[in-house]
Amino acid sequence: MFVQRPDYFSFANGEKASLPFSSNEYLARITRLRLAMVEFDLDAIMLTSMQNIAFVSGFLYCGFGRPYACVVTPDRAVTVSANIDGGQPGRRSITEALTYTDWSRDNFWRAVASIVGDNRRVGIEADHMTLASRAGLDGFLAPRAVIDIAPALMRQRMIKSPEEIALIREGARIADLGGAAAVAATRAGVREIDVAMAARGAMELEIARSFPDSEIRDSWVWLQSGINTDGAHNPVTTRRIEPGDILSLNTFPMISGYYTALERTLFLGEPDQRSLEIWQANVAAHELGLSLIKVGARCSEICERLNAFLAERDLLRFRSFGYGHSFGLLSHYYGREAGLELREDIDTVLEPGMVLSMEPMLRIPEGQPGAGGYREHDIVVLGEDGPENITGFPYGPAHNIL
Repeated sequence: MFVQRPDYFSFANGEKASLPFSSNEYLARITRLRLAMVEFDLDAIMLTSMQNIAFVSGFLYCGFGRPYACVVTPDRAVTVSANIDGGQPGRRSITEALTYTDWSRDNFWRAVASIVGDNRRVGIEADHMTLASRAGLDGFLAPRAVIDIAPALMRQRMIKSPEEIALIREGARIADLGGAAAVAATRAGVREIDVAMAARGAMELEIARSFPDSEIRDSWVWLQSGINTDGAHNPVTTRRIEPGDILSLNTFPMISGYYTALERTLFLGEPDQRSLEIWQANVAAHELGLSLIKVGARCSEICERLNAFLAERDLLRFRSFGYGHSFGLLSHYYGREAGLELREDIDTVLEPGMVLSMEPMLRIPEGQPGAGGYREHDIVVLGEDGPENITGFPYGPAHNIL
């Protein structure tokens, strides 16, 4: 005889864990969400992305194809998670936690409906909702209206709190340590993956020491060499580093979902004259860009100034992407604050509390003099007293010819 099994249930297993930020920090974030509910005349907000659920609740989920949510109403905030996670969502969140089971299809939506109800005005992240999930929402919640609140939530996340900035500072420090470990491991004949593992291990050990209550996950390193430097997001390979190679060092420590980065151009041995000229030009663009990041500056105008600088040197045609972006809850597979990027189509005015990078890149195609990708990357915190560069690792030919 089978026991009837629930569609969803509450599972409190153990005490609440220490979260990345204080209770007051999370309560302030939930309060801002409820202010957005008033602004958009909503009965509930249903968050589904990793970044927004973690931002509001503290819980960073591991999807594996299953849906997750954090539902906020005027009087409740509840994560909805899969039964495979056990009590982890409850321990790692400031909110209530509801678990849905696999015993019946669409139990996720039954759990969400138990919080939201039907015929309500619901805010969603339209950029994260698939056609299939929209069908589930319509079928189980029968909402009176569905409003996209993702852009408003992104704008909230673009201004960092003092607690966030303190964590980002630590991330920048640990990225520098990873850079030093990578340089120490780099020599002719070593594979890209060998350097990456050495640097990642050094960063994870330091995260474990500095943040003993955090989850240790998702830190990574890209050490690109030769032709592999042509893309900023090219993965690590087993290519062996050769004398004369251009190298692109990228270290990314992840602390409780918060991303920081260090990126540097290096050469193994003396670069040829054309490579040196391009490298020096990119360094000059980097330094100009750092001088332009200040409160009141407009993202698109910073981009225009840097475009003009490179155009004067006949190098603009080698630029490959925007000049910088925001930091916070993001990774290479979740999150992005697209409203704070240094691109031609972004007119955001910089404000105190914003944190963004300066990272010009020039890419010279294979077969041309100076071939390879040149990129420098620093992190700038905009405070009331002005901008502060929190990246300490040196850049340029005077420091990074190995």
